[in-house]
Amino acid sequence: MMAEAAAVAFALFTAVVVAFQLGLALGAPWGEYAMGGRFPGRFPPSMRAAAAVQAAILVGLAVVVLSRGGAITPRLAADAGWLGWLPVVVSAISVAVNAVSPSLAERRRWVPIGLIMLATSLVVATSPA
Repeated sequence: MMAEAAAVAFALFTAVVVAFQLGLALGAPWGEYAMGGRFPGRFPPSMRAAAAVQAAILVGLAVVVLSRGGAITPRLAADAGWLGWLPVVVSAISVAVNAVSPSLAERRRWVPIGLIMLATSLVVATSPA
């Protein structure tokens, strides 16, 4: 039950990040909140494409966590033990990168969300399959 609740929480927070990334990809002027604030305003085309790719990767990670946590089936992540750890690793890297961002706006918004995603993915990864 704890793993399922953590998986749903991870997915909800991931949905926020995916919406943000899709907004960037579609031209929302939120550049100061991403990539260290290097592109204030709208991202250039190459960074928009990268934001779309990041959104797709995040959706995949959410599916893994939801599956591993038992919130959706089939339990694809239960069959590949390492796959359940991938969201933990990605979340940890995200927290580290956002924590050292030169953009205060980015740090204030994404470090707390990243910590929640790290904690919830860790709960799911360490729960019995």
